[in-house]
Amino acid sequence: MGPEIARRVAQQLVVYQRRPGGQSQFSALVELGGRTGRFAEMILWMRERLAEQLTVERLADQAAMSPRNFARVFSAEVGMTPAKAVERLRLEMARTAVETSHAPLDQIAATAGFGDAAHMRRAFMRGFGQPPQALRRARANSERGA
Repeated sequence: MGPEIARRVAQQLVVYQRRPGGQSQFSALVELGGRTGRFAEMILWMRERLAEQLTVERLADQAAMSPRNFARVFSAEVGMTPAKAVERLRLEMARTAVETSHAPLDQIAATAGFGDAAHMRRAFMRGFGQPPQALRRARANSERGA
């Protein structure tokens, strides 16, 4: 039935056992494929390299497009700039690591491509409205209460 129907079904099937109040349902792999799925492979390529520098020039080179045309077409297709898409993928990876591991935040930040915990914290505040420590505490509290 095509990528649009597949994306809608996948979005409907994503169910979180517990989600802190105010936190949006968030799956970058589902949502970032674009209207037609044109950049689905690019999104997967980006996800595999989040710790690396993912500049528009590098992404455009991977897509075999000029940087200006890539940024324009990607934004029109996906609904956000390439930089926002990279940040969203990094946030998804970091959020999962914060909630499921005991790794230090600096290590998670480096692995996700934020560089350091301060940059990751600012991205968490923009993306989730709370710092990574709050997500980690909420997860620990829910595990103790369960």
